[in-house]
Amino acid sequence: MNKWVKESIFYEIFPLGFCGTLSKNKIYEDKNSIKKLEEWIPHLKSIGINALYLGPVFESTNHGYDTKDYYNIDKRLGNNEVFKEVCKELHKNNIRIILDGVFNHVGREFWAFKDVQNNGKNSKFCDWFVNINFNNNSPMGDNFSYEGWNGCYDLVKLNLKNREVLDHLLHAIEMWIDEFDIDGLRLDAADSIDLEFFKILKKFTENKKDDFWLMGEVIHGDYTRWANKESLDSTTNYECYKGIFSSHNDKNYFEIAYSLNRLFGNGGIYKDLYLYNFVDNHDVNRIASNLKKSEYIYNVYTLLFTMPGVPSIYYGSEWGLEGIKGKNTDEPLRPNLDLDDIKNSNFKLLDFIKNLSNIRIKLDALKYGDYKQVVVKNEQFIFVREYKQEKVFVILNLSDKDSLLDFEIPFEKGIDLLNNNKIIDGGKISLKVEAFSSKIIIKQR
Repeated sequence: MNKWVKESIFYEIFPLGFCGTLSKNKIYEDKNSIKKLEEWIPHLKSIGINALYLGPVFESTNHGYDTKDYYNIDKRLGNNEVFKEVCKELHKNNIRIILDGVFNHVGREFWAFKDVQNNGKNSKFCDWFVNINFNNNSPMGDNFSYEGWNGCYDLVKLNLKNREVLDHLLHAIEMWIDEFDIDGLRLDAADSIDLEFFKILKKFTENKKDDFWLMGEVIHGDYTRWANKESLDSTTNYECYKGIFSSHNDKNYFEIAYSLNRLFGNGGIYKDLYLYNFVDNHDVNRIASNLKKSEYIYNVYTLLFTMPGVPSIYYGSEWGLEGIKGKNTDEPLRPNLDLDDIKNSNFKLLDFIKNLSNIRIKLDALKYGDYKQVVVKNEQFIFVREYKQEKVFVILNLSDKDSLLDFEIPFEKGIDLLNNNKIIDGGKISLKVEAFSSKIIIKQR
């Protein structure tokens, strides 16, 4: 049903930051800032992107996750008609569109919550929100209390068991599918949402569009609670996100190898799931800022593009952009970028990612193949992806010295696709792998 996901390379953009419109107090003269996405289409295609995940675009007050109106694009980005044109242009260029579905909570300026503030117990929307109590005051100065997401009272938790709330959200999703032809939703704070909601959502979206994709933001836990035949199609792969950078920083490939084998190896717990893989996003420090040595970043991206699941690049990180969360703010992670003036660009990394992208597009084993470990050491790691008759060997060395690795390649001659199609002898070999480098080897055709 979602075969297109397995053929995808994702790119994440946080629109309010990307368009330079994050400030809630500034009046923006450019009402069509979302059209900036069109300028980036050639760049996206140059790195093989065919699926774009956009952070919050619904009208909000501040950072995008405090929704005011599910039926309109944020005024700081433009209007629905302008966004419709952008979506058409993306689709014309074979780039699918996934929107951020923020359905766990709304902002304090959401119209139904304003009605509760204005009318108190007489509001017919009291049951739209969780744990409304008129015997208490809220930390925000209301004469009633309510449940906020994760203790954040600017984010008011919706009652997703209320049929009117469900209908309001489903009708909004219907509009975004019918009018904008969106291809999927990333469900914000999925691990805080009642699981029955996802079952309702799945049936609804399947009836609207049979290849519609639902992906949940889940940090910890058993991902199959959320992603299964009745509910979501996928979740964020935070386990491997952590394992990838920390295994490099600690010079311990056993960490990420353990996770990959546990999740995707023979008998792996998520072998039948196609998880959403990433090395950074709008909520966590940029990978270039997370690594102890800048040289590690190339092997990090080799892993991202060759491990089971779908890879995603966070906007700007293809140039090695740095970014660290600020005190009580994520704005440093969500910058306004000018495509013609990316500061401190690492063009070597950009070219490396283009190469990885081309390799992934060509090799079915990297999109569909089984995963099996071959060699695991602290500073060296080899695994193979296999699909039908195609075998792909992925070889990584994070040591600052060249390393010799002994293993067997089951064909006479191989080609290292990552290094100018260099010929590699097959059979039982002792392969030299340069410091801080990786190889992707297939059978010579």
